[in-house]
Amino acid sequence: MKKNTRFLATAVTAAAVASAIAVPSASADTSKFTDVSDRYADAVNFLWANNITQGVAADKFGTMSDVKRVDAAVFIAKLMGLEPGGVYAPSSFTDVPKSSKWAVDALKEKGIISGKSATKFGANEQLTRGEAAAMIVKAAKIEADLSKTETKFTDVNKRFAPYVQALVDEKIANGKTDKTFGTSMPVTRGELAMLLNNGNAKFGYLDLLVMHMNDHHAYLDNFPYISTVVKDLRATHKNNLLLHGGDVFSGDLYWNKYKGLADVAMMNYLGFDAVTFGNHEFDEGGSKEGHTALRNYILGAKFPVLGANLDFKGDEKLKSLYKGGIAENAKGGEIYDGNIVEIDGQKVGMFGLTTEDTVNISSPADVDVLSYITRAKETVAALEAKGVDKIIAITHVGVDEAAKAGSDQALAKAVPGIDVIVGGHTHTPLKEPITITNENGHKTVIVQAGQYGEYLGTLDVKFNPQGEIYWNHGELVKIDTKTMKADKQAEAVLAPFKAGKEELKKESIGVSSDADLSGARDSNAEGASSVRHNETNLGNLIADAMLSKAKTLPGMDKATVVAMQNGGGIRTSIEAGDITVGSVMQVLPFGNPLAIIESNGKEVKEALERSVGGSLIAEGKGLKEDGGFLHVGGMKFTYDSTKESGKRVIDVLVQEGDKFVPLTDDMKVYIATNSFTARGGDDYKVFEKASSEGRVSDPGFSDTQNLIEYLQSLGDKIDPKVEGRIIDTSLETQQNGYKVPVAAETTK
Repeated sequence: MKKNTRFLATAVTAAAVASAIAVPSASADTSKFTDVSDRYADAVNFLWANNITQGVAADKFGTMSDVKRVDAAVFIAKLMGLEPGGVYAPSSFTDVPKSSKWAVDALKEKGIISGKSATKFGANEQLTRGEAAAMIVKAAKIEADLSKTETKFTDVNKRFAPYVQALVDEKIANGKTDKTFGTSMPVTRGELAMLLNNGNAKFGYLDLLVMHMNDHHAYLDNFPYISTVVKDLRATHKNNLLLHGGDVFSGDLYWNKYKGLADVAMMNYLGFDAVTFGNHEFDEGGSKEGHTALRNYILGAKFPVLGANLDFKGDEKLKSLYKGGIAENAKGGEIYDGNIVEIDGQKVGMFGLTTEDTVNISSPADVDVLSYITRAKETVAALEAKGVDKIIAITHVGVDEAAKAGSDQALAKAVPGIDVIVGGHTHTPLKEPITITNENGHKTVIVQAGQYGEYLGTLDVKFNPQGEIYWNHGELVKIDTKTMKADKQAEAVLAPFKAGKEELKKESIGVSSDADLSGARDSNAEGASSVRHNETNLGNLIADAMLSKAKTLPGMDKATVVAMQNGGGIRTSIEAGDITVGSVMQVLPFGNPLAIIESNGKEVKEALERSVGGSLIAEGKGLKEDGGFLHVGGMKFTYDSTKESGKRVIDVLVQEGDKFVPLTDDMKVYIATNSFTARGGDDYKVFEKASSEGRVSDPGFSDTQNLIEYLQSLGDKIDPKVEGRIIDTSLETQQNGYKVPVAAETTK
């Protein structure tokens, strides 16, 4: 029978320290009791959340009041899962109130308590610390050496010695002093609460800290700092897991140089317990090498990689690593649907899921991607059949509720039995967990930790004996390399890889430019060229690189696709001459991956109005700088900066084949942009709305890699020009110096 617990989710309250962070477990859930200090808050919260006590009054727990023997019997009976409606052999005690008789009868029947006499239980007498020790040890079935007659405590007689020693050995209780246990002293309600909370695992409760990451995309420089946090948390939370929601591959230069081997070395050092597949793990499936990099990553892993909705049997590189099914204490180097680990004597099951959109935004090749909902239901059933009632889904599906390709929220609603979802894919920094209750009343807690190792997610979660979460506290630990201490051993592991990365930065991409690639600014509002208020050759190249990559996605080659790059994301220029990897990284330092917005002509125009809707420089010199100004690819447009903001755009043409055609409001258009802009950054409300409606997908390809590959596709020498893609008709000569051809002028 499931217990009627109160599901408690605490507010996020960060408690940062110099090197890491301590995840607080005390919460405000006991605030109804005004007499509970911080010392007792966790313990009282535990009893209250599990309906073991209501307190002595509506606002009083009675923390410092002595516990009556009959009240202790009720506490312990409820903690054991016994119910007032149960049938128990009646005791012969005449001093037990009717409301508590069931508990005393039950404990007497089970040999946990005895009376003061044959007819008297001593219901209203104070419970002593010695009596409490005996009751707890017997009720929790803690192994005790009944032959023991003494302990280090001088006040413990042979009657209580086995039980006191057992509690001390289990670190459930301490003495009042080094020499005395306080055996004959009364136990207060606060002290009993602490004893029961300290020993809750022996009654079938489980406290678990889930540390989690996702979408680090080969950005490894934060890992030595993350390692410090992980070590600190492990030192204070014996029951812990470290999980990863996928997209290890593709992003920072560690990927370009080492193809996942640097990542797996760092992940092994941190001691991940399980990882799922991101869509980017399959990016090279269509290449000549196929999934070689993925195979090497898995073979090098000391952790299992989980993918319940992926079938690898048809892939030559991966099928030998694919074991499928549910493993127990799985080793690294192999692929399973799920894995079961034992934590504090209890089974915890995990399984992995990857977005079904992988077939559209990556290259799984001969790896089949199955229904994530169907496979989740089947895998949960398989775990439950093995006696697992605490289940974690590690997903690379995304948290956005309305996403067409599915979401963690949809998963939680459709599949009862999942207690925690550790997510990824949408790069969402969930500052607080999302709790979903499905139609069966089952509650699922969803977490996700952003991107690029910027955060370590923490979820402190507590399960009752029925496998239900009754309490959780989640927060993100911001990795601040300026204030945190790096783990020196982790730095040593990373050092050779980092040296190789730095060398790669200096390498030429094999392309030189005859012209400066302009990322110039006009910070003094003089009307000079700026990436933040006019077209530049560099802005065009970046937009064209996004457009080119988007066109490689399935079904996009024949669609109407335009690209948009916010000027604020272009951070510097590249001087004429040889172009290096490092110079490209300086231009695009934020690591904003590619995103695709399913849109229409009306929304495109709305976005362009936002792009050119800023304030004006005096004396008719055009727009002032605005980080939201958009560079475009696959389109061109004119506007009049002298008109009212929001009504400036005049003509918009989009490319279809070799021609540019007028954009109509109802035309279906796909917008290739970066993830920052796609989610509504720079106040693009129109894109924020599209994201909330599930019309933004995340193929995610690295912006720097996109630009490098695109530049390489143009040949070993380039000489890009401003082309007149963006024209302010109020200016005969544009701010970038472009002179509008007479034939291109548009009547105001």
